[in-house]
Amino acid sequence: MRSLLRRVLAQFAVDRRVLALAFARMADGIGNSFLIIVIPLYVASATVDGRTFGLEEAMIIGIILSLFGFLNSSFQPFTGRLSDRVGKRKPFILIGLGGLAMTNVAYIFAETYLSLVVIRGLQGVSVAFIIPASIALVNELATAQDRGGNMGVYNTFRLVGFGAGPIVAGAVVNLGPYTLPAGPTISGFDAAFSIAAITAVASYLLVTVLISDPDATRANASADLSISIRDQSGSHLLDPIFTLGVASLFMATSIALFATIQPQVNARLDQGSTWFGLQFAAFILAQVLLQTPIGRACDRYGRRPFILGGMLLLLPTTLVQGFVTTSELMFVARLLQGIAGAMVFAPGLALAGDLAGEGESGSKLAVLTMAFGFGIAIGPLSSGALVGYGFAMPFVFATALAAIGTLLVYTQIEETLETTQPLPVLSND
Repeated sequence: MRSLLRRVLAQFAVDRRVLALAFARMADGIGNSFLIIVIPLYVASATVDGRTFGLEEAMIIGIILSLFGFLNSSFQPFTGRLSDRVGKRKPFILIGLGGLAMTNVAYIFAETYLSLVVIRGLQGVSVAFIIPASIALVNELATAQDRGGNMGVYNTFRLVGFGAGPIVAGAVVNLGPYTLPAGPTISGFDAAFSIAAITAVASYLLVTVLISDPDATRANASADLSISIRDQSGSHLLDPIFTLGVASLFMATSIALFATIQPQVNARLDQGSTWFGLQFAAFILAQVLLQTPIGRACDRYGRRPFILGGMLLLLPTTLVQGFVTTSELMFVARLLQGIAGAMVFAPGLALAGDLAGEGESGSKLAVLTMAFGFGIAIGPLSSGALVGYGFAMPFVFATALAAIGTLLVYTQIEETLETTQPLPVLSND
Protein backbone atom coordinates (compact mmCIF):
# COMPACT_ATOMS: atom_id res chain seq x y z
CA MET A 1 0.00 0.00 0.00
CA ARG A 2 2.83 2.39 0.85
CA SER A 3 4.56 1.66 -2.47
CA LEU A 4 1.30 2.26 -4.32
CA LEU A 5 0.92 5.63 -2.58
CA ARG A 6 4.48 6.56 -3.54
CA ARG A 7 3.76 5.71 -7.21
CA VAL A 8 0.60 7.84 -7.16
CA LEU A 9 2.48 10.74 -5.58
CA ALA A 10 5.25 10.40 -8.14
CA GLN A 11 2.69 10.54 -10.94
CA PHE A 12 1.10 13.74 -9.70
CA ALA A 13 4.19 15.23 -8.00
CA VAL A 14 2.31 16.93 -5.18
CA ASP A 15 2.40 17.02 -1.41
CA ARG A 16 0.52 14.01 -0.04
CA ARG A 17 -1.81 16.34 1.86
CA VAL A 18 -2.87 17.96 -1.42
CA LEU A 19 -3.66 14.53 -2.82
CA ALA A 20 -5.53 13.51 0.34
CA LEU A 21 -7.53 16.75 0.27
CA ALA A 22 -8.29 16.17 -3.40
CA PHE A 23 -9.67 12.70 -2.62
CA ALA A 24 -11.76 14.13 0.23
CA ARG A 25 -13.23 16.81 -2.03
CA MET A 26 -13.89 14.14 -4.65
CA ALA A 27 -16.06 12.30 -2.13
CA ASP A 28 -18.18 15.30 -1.13
CA GLY A 29 -18.29 16.41 -4.78
CA ILE A 30 -20.18 13.24 -5.69
CA GLY A 31 -22.92 14.04 -3.20
CA ASN A 32 -23.10 17.73 -4.05
CA SER A 33 -23.42 17.11 -7.79
CA PHE A 34 -26.14 14.54 -7.09
CA LEU A 35 -28.27 17.39 -5.81
CA ILE A 36 -27.91 19.48 -8.98
CA ILE A 37 -29.72 16.73 -10.89
CA VAL A 38 -32.00 15.45 -8.12
CA ILE A 39 -33.37 18.77 -6.79
CA PRO A 40 -35.03 19.82 -10.10
CA LEU A 41 -36.58 16.35 -10.37
CA TYR A 42 -37.68 16.51 -6.73
CA VAL A 43 -39.31 19.91 -7.21
CA ALA A 44 -41.15 18.64 -10.29
CA SER A 45 -42.40 15.53 -8.48
CA ALA A 46 -45.65 15.20 -6.55
CA THR A 47 -43.62 14.86 -3.34
CA VAL A 48 -43.10 18.60 -2.91
CA ASP A 49 -45.93 21.08 -2.45
CA GLY A 50 -46.66 24.28 -0.60
CA ARG A 51 -46.82 27.93 -1.62
CA THR A 52 -45.07 28.91 -4.85
CA PHE A 53 -45.81 32.66 -4.52
CA GLY A 54 -46.97 32.70 -8.14
CA LEU A 55 -43.62 31.57 -9.55
CA GLU A 56 -43.19 29.09 -12.39
CA GLU A 57 -41.52 25.75 -11.70
CA ALA A 58 -38.34 26.67 -13.60
CA MET A 59 -38.01 29.85 -11.54
CA ILE A 60 -38.47 27.95 -8.28
CA ILE A 61 -35.71 25.54 -9.28
CA GLY A 62 -33.50 28.46 -10.20
CA ILE A 63 -34.03 30.13 -6.82
CA ILE A 64 -33.27 26.93 -4.89
CA LEU A 65 -30.10 26.22 -6.85
CA SER A 66 -29.00 29.85 -6.90
CA LEU A 67 -29.46 30.45 -3.18
CA PHE A 68 -26.69 27.94 -2.53
CA GLY A 69 -24.29 29.95 -4.64
CA PHE A 70 -25.29 33.35 -3.30
CA LEU A 71 -24.88 32.40 0.36
CA ASN A 72 -21.78 30.31 -0.34
CA SER A 73 -20.12 33.21 -2.14
CA SER A 74 -21.28 35.89 0.30
CA PHE A 75 -19.74 34.12 3.29
CA GLN A 76 -16.44 33.12 1.64
CA PRO A 77 -14.63 36.45 2.23
CA PHE A 78 -15.46 36.16 5.95
CA THR A 79 -14.48 32.50 6.34
CA GLY A 80 -11.38 32.95 4.19
CA ARG A 81 -10.23 35.98 6.18
CA LEU A 82 -11.05 34.25 9.48
CA SER A 83 -8.96 31.21 8.52
CA ASP A 84 -6.08 33.58 7.70
CA ARG A 85 -6.33 35.25 11.08
CA VAL A 86 -6.62 31.97 12.98
CA GLY A 87 -3.80 30.48 10.93
CA LYS A 88 -5.68 27.20 10.53
CA ARG A 89 -7.39 25.56 7.55
CA LYS A 90 -8.41 22.06 8.69
CA PRO A 91 -11.01 23.09 11.35
CA PHE A 92 -12.86 25.22 8.79
CA ILE A 93 -12.98 22.36 6.30
CA LEU A 94 -14.38 20.01 8.97
CA ILE A 95 -17.05 22.51 10.07
CA GLY A 96 -18.25 22.80 6.49
CA LEU A 97 -18.28 19.06 5.82
CA GLY A 98 -20.21 18.40 9.03
CA GLY A 99 -22.84 20.92 8.03
CA LEU A 100 -23.03 19.45 4.55
CA ALA A 101 -23.65 15.95 5.90
CA MET A 102 -26.45 17.07 8.21
CA THR A 103 -28.24 19.13 5.57
CA ASN A 104 -28.11 16.26 3.07
CA VAL A 105 -29.98 14.13 5.62
CA ALA A 106 -32.50 16.95 6.11
CA TYR A 107 -33.65 16.68 2.48
CA ILE A 108 -35.25 13.33 3.31
CA PHE A 109 -37.73 15.13 5.57
CA ALA A 110 -38.33 18.15 3.31
CA GLU A 111 -41.75 18.21 1.65
CA THR A 112 -42.33 21.89 0.90
CA TYR A 113 -40.66 24.41 -1.40
CA LEU A 114 -39.79 26.61 1.59
CA SER A 115 -38.02 23.77 3.41
CA LEU A 116 -35.92 23.08 0.30
CA VAL A 117 -34.95 26.75 0.16
CA VAL A 118 -33.87 26.74 3.82
CA ILE A 119 -31.86 23.52 3.53
CA ARG A 120 -30.11 24.61 0.33
CA GLY A 121 -29.27 27.95 1.97
CA LEU A 122 -27.68 26.20 4.96
CA GLN A 123 -25.66 24.09 2.55
CA GLY A 124 -24.35 27.23 0.91
CA VAL A 125 -23.11 28.53 4.27
CA SER A 126 -21.52 25.14 5.06
CA VAL A 127 -19.59 25.01 1.79
CA ALA A 128 -18.39 28.59 2.38
CA PHE A 129 -16.25 27.14 5.19
CA ILE A 130 -14.79 24.44 2.93
CA ILE A 131 -13.75 26.20 -0.27
CA PRO A 132 -11.50 29.10 0.85
CA ALA A 133 -9.73 26.96 3.45
CA SER A 134 -9.16 24.13 0.94
CA ILE A 135 -7.79 26.38 -1.79
CA ALA A 136 -5.61 28.24 0.73
CA LEU A 137 -4.20 24.94 2.00
CA VAL A 138 -3.28 23.84 -1.52
CA ASN A 139 -1.70 27.22 -2.21
CA GLU A 140 0.42 27.10 0.95
CA LEU A 141 1.65 23.60 0.18
CA ALA A 142 2.79 24.72 -3.29
CA THR A 143 5.52 27.00 -4.65
CA ALA A 144 5.53 29.45 -7.55
CA GLN A 145 7.17 26.77 -9.72
CA ASP A 146 4.54 24.06 -9.13
CA ARG A 147 1.44 25.98 -8.02
CA GLY A 148 -0.41 25.45 -11.28
CA GLY A 149 0.22 21.70 -11.16
CA ASN A 150 -0.96 21.48 -7.55
CA MET A 151 -4.13 23.42 -8.33
CA GLY A 152 -4.68 21.20 -11.35
CA VAL A 153 -4.35 17.96 -9.37
CA TYR A 154 -6.67 19.24 -6.64
CA ASN A 155 -9.30 20.33 -9.15
CA THR A 156 -8.96 17.11 -11.16
CA PHE A 157 -9.97 14.83 -8.31
CA ARG A 158 -12.58 17.25 -6.99
CA LEU A 159 -14.17 17.36 -10.42
CA VAL A 160 -14.04 13.57 -10.82
CA GLY A 161 -16.51 13.43 -7.96
CA PHE A 162 -18.53 16.35 -9.23
CA GLY A 163 -18.76 14.77 -12.68
CA ALA A 164 -19.59 11.27 -11.48
CA GLY A 165 -22.67 12.33 -9.54
CA PRO A 166 -24.86 13.55 -12.45
CA ILE A 167 -24.20 10.38 -14.47
CA VAL A 168 -25.80 8.13 -11.88
CA ALA A 169 -28.11 10.54 -10.02
CA GLY A 170 -30.98 10.24 -12.48
CA ALA A 171 -30.68 6.46 -12.51
CA VAL A 172 -30.75 6.28 -8.69
CA VAL A 173 -34.00 8.26 -8.64
CA ASN A 174 -35.64 6.40 -11.54
CA LEU A 175 -34.80 2.90 -10.24
CA GLY A 176 -36.46 3.52 -6.86
CA PRO A 177 -38.14 2.62 -4.61
CA TYR A 178 -35.62 0.37 -2.88
CA THR A 179 -36.24 -2.30 -0.26
CA LEU A 180 -33.60 -2.24 2.46
CA PRO A 181 -32.23 -5.45 4.03
CA ALA A 182 -34.12 -4.71 7.26
CA GLY A 183 -37.41 -4.55 5.39
CA PRO A 184 -38.39 -0.86 5.00
CA THR A 185 -38.72 0.71 1.56
CA ILE A 186 -37.27 4.08 0.58
CA SER A 187 -37.94 6.18 -2.51
CA GLY A 188 -35.39 6.94 -5.19
CA PHE A 189 -35.18 10.51 -3.89
CA ASP A 190 -34.46 9.38 -0.33
CA ALA A 191 -31.79 7.02 -1.67
CA ALA A 192 -30.12 9.88 -3.55
CA PHE A 193 -30.14 12.17 -0.51
CA SER A 194 -28.73 9.34 1.64
CA ILE A 195 -25.87 8.80 -0.81
CA ALA A 196 -25.09 12.53 -0.70
CA ALA A 197 -24.95 12.40 3.11
CA ILE A 198 -22.70 9.31 3.12
CA THR A 199 -20.20 10.93 0.74
CA ALA A 200 -19.99 14.03 2.98
CA VAL A 201 -19.29 11.82 6.01
CA ALA A 202 -16.59 9.94 4.05
CA SER A 203 -14.96 13.25 3.13
CA TYR A 204 -15.07 14.36 6.79
CA LEU A 205 -13.27 11.18 7.87
CA LEU A 206 -10.59 11.54 5.18
CA VAL A 207 -9.82 15.11 6.23
CA THR A 208 -9.78 14.16 9.92
CA VAL A 209 -7.28 11.33 9.42
CA LEU A 210 -5.06 12.50 6.55
CA ILE A 211 -4.94 16.31 6.57
CA SER A 212 -2.82 18.60 8.72
CA ASP A 213 -2.13 22.31 8.49
CA PRO A 214 1.31 23.30 7.20
CA ASP A 215 3.70 24.69 9.81
CA ALA A 216 4.23 27.78 7.66
CA THR A 217 0.62 28.95 7.91
CA ARG A 218 0.62 32.27 9.73
CA ALA A 219 -2.09 34.64 10.87
CA ASN A 220 -1.06 37.65 8.86
CA ALA A 221 -4.33 39.11 7.55
CA SER A 222 -5.76 42.44 8.60
CA ALA A 223 -9.31 42.94 9.78
CA ASP A 224 -10.20 44.75 6.55
CA LEU A 225 -12.63 42.67 4.47
CA SER A 226 -12.62 45.01 1.48
CA ILE A 227 -11.64 43.80 -1.97
CA SER A 228 -9.22 45.94 -3.96
CA ILE A 229 -10.80 47.05 -7.23
CA ARG A 230 -8.25 49.56 -8.51
CA ASP A 231 -4.72 48.47 -9.34
CA GLN A 232 -2.57 49.93 -6.54
CA SER A 233 0.58 49.74 -8.68
CA GLY A 234 -0.95 52.03 -11.30
CA SER A 235 -0.01 49.71 -14.18
CA HIS A 236 -3.66 48.99 -15.02
CA LEU A 237 -7.06 50.33 -14.12
CA LEU A 238 -8.25 47.22 -12.26
CA ASP A 239 -6.55 45.06 -9.63
CA PRO A 240 -5.43 41.77 -11.25
CA ILE A 241 -7.06 39.55 -8.62
CA PHE A 242 -10.31 41.50 -8.94
CA THR A 243 -10.10 41.11 -12.73
CA LEU A 244 -9.60 37.37 -12.37
CA GLY A 245 -12.62 37.31 -10.10
CA VAL A 246 -14.80 39.06 -12.69
CA ALA A 247 -13.62 36.64 -15.40
CA SER A 248 -14.39 33.71 -13.09
CA LEU A 249 -17.84 35.15 -12.39
CA PHE A 250 -18.73 35.37 -16.07
CA MET A 251 -17.25 31.95 -16.85
CA ALA A 252 -19.22 30.29 -14.04
CA THR A 253 -22.43 32.00 -15.17
CA SER A 254 -21.93 30.55 -18.65
CA ILE A 255 -21.42 27.08 -17.23
CA ALA A 256 -24.18 26.99 -14.63
CA LEU A 257 -27.18 28.19 -16.63
CA PHE A 258 -27.52 24.69 -18.11
CA ALA A 259 -28.69 23.03 -14.87
CA THR A 260 -31.93 24.96 -14.34
CA ILE A 261 -33.42 24.35 -17.79
CA GLN A 262 -33.20 20.55 -17.75
CA PRO A 263 -36.89 20.14 -18.76
CA GLN A 264 -36.51 22.60 -21.65
CA VAL A 265 -33.26 20.99 -22.86
CA ASN A 266 -34.77 17.51 -22.73
CA ALA A 267 -37.90 18.65 -24.57
CA ARG A 268 -35.97 20.52 -27.27
CA LEU A 269 -33.60 17.62 -27.93
CA ASP A 270 -36.24 14.92 -27.34
CA GLN A 271 -34.08 13.16 -24.77
CA GLY A 272 -34.30 11.72 -21.24
CA SER A 273 -32.56 12.53 -17.98
CA THR A 274 -29.68 10.13 -18.74
CA TRP A 275 -28.63 12.14 -21.81
CA PHE A 276 -28.90 15.34 -19.79
CA GLY A 277 -26.69 13.86 -17.10
CA LEU A 278 -24.08 12.96 -19.72
CA GLN A 279 -24.19 16.47 -21.20
CA PHE A 280 -23.85 18.02 -17.78
CA ALA A 281 -20.93 15.73 -17.00
CA ALA A 282 -19.21 16.39 -20.35
CA PHE A 283 -18.00 19.76 -19.06
CA ILE A 284 -16.59 18.06 -15.99
CA LEU A 285 -14.99 15.28 -18.06
CA ALA A 286 -12.95 17.79 -20.07
CA GLN A 287 -11.77 19.46 -16.88
CA VAL A 288 -10.84 16.15 -15.28
CA LEU A 289 -8.69 15.22 -18.25
CA LEU A 290 -7.05 18.63 -18.68
CA GLN A 291 -6.77 20.37 -15.30
CA THR A 292 -3.51 18.71 -14.29
CA PRO A 293 -1.67 19.00 -17.67
CA ILE A 294 -2.84 22.58 -18.13
CA GLY A 295 -1.83 23.43 -14.57
CA ARG A 296 1.64 21.99 -15.19
CA ALA A 297 1.89 23.76 -18.55
CA CYS A 298 1.02 27.14 -17.04
CA ASP A 299 3.84 26.63 -14.53
CA ARG A 300 6.18 26.41 -17.49
CA TYR A 301 4.73 28.75 -20.09
CA GLY A 302 2.88 31.30 -17.95
CA ARG A 303 -0.65 31.81 -16.64
CA ARG A 304 -2.01 34.52 -18.95
CA PRO A 305 -1.93 32.68 -22.31
CA PHE A 306 -4.10 29.89 -20.93
CA ILE A 307 -6.54 32.21 -19.17
CA LEU A 308 -7.00 34.37 -22.26
CA GLY A 309 -7.24 31.37 -24.60
CA GLY A 310 -9.85 29.75 -22.38
CA MET A 311 -11.99 32.89 -22.28
CA LEU A 312 -11.86 33.13 -26.07
CA LEU A 313 -12.92 29.49 -26.47
CA LEU A 314 -15.76 30.05 -24.01
CA LEU A 315 -17.52 32.41 -26.42
CA PRO A 316 -18.50 30.06 -29.28
CA THR A 317 -18.91 27.00 -27.06
CA THR A 318 -21.48 28.81 -24.92
CA LEU A 319 -23.39 30.46 -27.76
CA VAL A 320 -23.79 27.30 -29.84
CA GLN A 321 -25.65 25.52 -27.02
CA GLY A 322 -28.64 27.76 -27.65
CA PHE A 323 -28.96 26.56 -31.24
CA VAL A 324 -28.00 22.87 -31.40
CA THR A 325 -30.81 20.42 -32.13
CA THR A 326 -29.36 17.01 -31.27
CA SER A 327 -28.19 15.39 -28.04
CA GLU A 328 -24.83 14.51 -29.57
CA LEU A 329 -24.05 18.09 -30.61
CA MET A 330 -25.02 19.38 -27.16
CA PHE A 331 -22.61 16.86 -25.62
CA VAL A 332 -19.79 18.07 -27.90
CA ALA A 333 -20.56 21.72 -27.11
CA ARG A 334 -20.45 21.04 -23.37
CA LEU A 335 -17.19 19.10 -23.78
CA LEU A 336 -15.54 22.01 -25.61
CA GLN A 337 -16.89 24.41 -23.00
CA GLY A 338 -15.20 22.23 -20.41
CA ILE A 339 -11.88 22.65 -22.21
CA ALA A 340 -12.35 26.41 -22.02
CA GLY A 341 -13.08 26.19 -18.30
CA ALA A 342 -9.98 24.07 -17.67
CA MET A 343 -7.81 26.67 -19.39
CA VAL A 344 -9.11 29.39 -17.08
CA PHE A 345 -9.63 27.76 -13.70
CA ALA A 346 -6.30 26.25 -12.57
CA PRO A 347 -4.12 28.98 -14.15
CA GLY A 348 -6.39 31.64 -12.64
CA LEU A 349 -6.06 30.19 -9.14
CA ALA A 350 -2.32 29.79 -9.63
CA LEU A 351 -1.94 33.42 -10.70
CA ALA A 352 -3.96 34.61 -7.71
CA GLY A 353 -1.77 32.44 -5.50
CA ASP A 354 1.34 34.04 -7.02
CA LEU A 355 -0.04 37.47 -6.15
CA ALA A 356 -1.18 36.61 -2.60
CA GLY A 357 1.09 37.64 0.24
CA GLU A 358 2.14 35.40 3.12
CA GLY A 359 -0.81 34.55 5.33
CA GLU A 360 -3.31 35.98 2.83
CA SER A 361 -4.14 32.87 0.81
CA GLY A 362 -7.59 32.45 2.34
CA SER A 363 -8.72 36.02 1.73
CA LYS A 364 -7.08 36.61 -1.67
CA LEU A 365 -8.07 33.31 -3.30
CA ALA A 366 -11.54 33.69 -1.81
CA VAL A 367 -12.06 36.52 -4.32
CA LEU A 368 -11.93 33.96 -7.15
CA THR A 369 -13.89 31.23 -5.39
CA MET A 370 -16.48 33.79 -4.26
CA ALA A 371 -16.85 35.11 -7.80
CA PHE A 372 -17.13 31.58 -9.18
CA GLY A 373 -19.82 30.83 -6.60
CA PHE A 374 -21.78 33.93 -7.53
CA GLY A 375 -21.59 32.83 -11.15
CA ILE A 376 -22.91 29.40 -10.24
CA ALA A 377 -25.81 31.22 -8.55
CA ILE A 378 -26.47 33.77 -11.31
CA GLY A 379 -26.39 31.15 -14.05
CA PRO A 380 -29.42 29.09 -12.92
CA LEU A 381 -31.34 32.20 -11.90
CA SER A 382 -30.76 33.96 -15.22
CA SER A 383 -31.60 30.93 -17.33
CA GLY A 384 -34.77 30.33 -15.33
CA ALA A 385 -35.81 33.93 -16.00
CA LEU A 386 -34.67 34.19 -19.64
CA VAL A 387 -35.70 30.84 -21.09
CA GLY A 388 -39.30 32.09 -21.30
CA TYR A 389 -38.15 34.53 -24.01
CA GLY A 390 -36.73 31.74 -26.14
CA PHE A 391 -34.47 28.75 -25.65
CA ALA A 392 -31.39 30.57 -26.97
CA MET A 393 -31.72 33.67 -24.78
CA PRO A 394 -29.83 32.37 -21.70
CA PHE A 395 -26.89 31.32 -23.88
CA VAL A 396 -26.79 34.65 -25.73
CA PHE A 397 -26.77 36.48 -22.39
CA ALA A 398 -23.92 34.32 -21.04
CA THR A 399 -21.89 34.78 -24.23
CA ALA A 400 -22.14 38.56 -23.88
CA LEU A 401 -20.83 38.33 -20.31
CA ALA A 402 -17.99 36.06 -21.42
CA ALA A 403 -17.01 38.59 -24.09
CA ILE A 404 -16.68 41.31 -21.45
CA GLY A 405 -14.59 38.96 -19.30
CA THR A 406 -12.30 38.20 -22.24
CA LEU A 407 -11.73 41.90 -22.88
CA LEU A 408 -10.88 42.50 -19.22
CA VAL A 409 -8.36 39.65 -19.15
CA TYR A 410 -6.73 40.93 -22.35
CA THR A 411 -6.37 44.51 -21.12
CA GLN A 412 -5.89 44.16 -17.34
CA ILE A 413 -3.88 40.96 -16.78
CA GLU A 414 -0.19 40.45 -17.47
CA GLU A 415 2.30 37.79 -16.48
CA THR A 416 3.82 38.34 -13.03
CA LEU A 417 6.46 35.61 -12.88
CA GLU A 418 9.12 34.29 -15.19
CA THR A 419 8.07 30.86 -16.42
CA THR A 420 10.31 28.01 -15.46
CA GLN A 421 10.23 24.25 -15.81
CA PRO A 422 8.88 22.95 -12.47
CA LEU A 423 10.88 20.36 -10.64
CA PRO A 424 8.60 17.74 -9.00
CA VAL A 425 9.32 17.57 -5.29
CA LEU A 426 7.62 15.12 -2.98
CA SER A 427 7.05 16.13 0.59
CA ASN A 428 7.57 13.64 3.38
CA ASP A 429 5.53 15.75 5.78
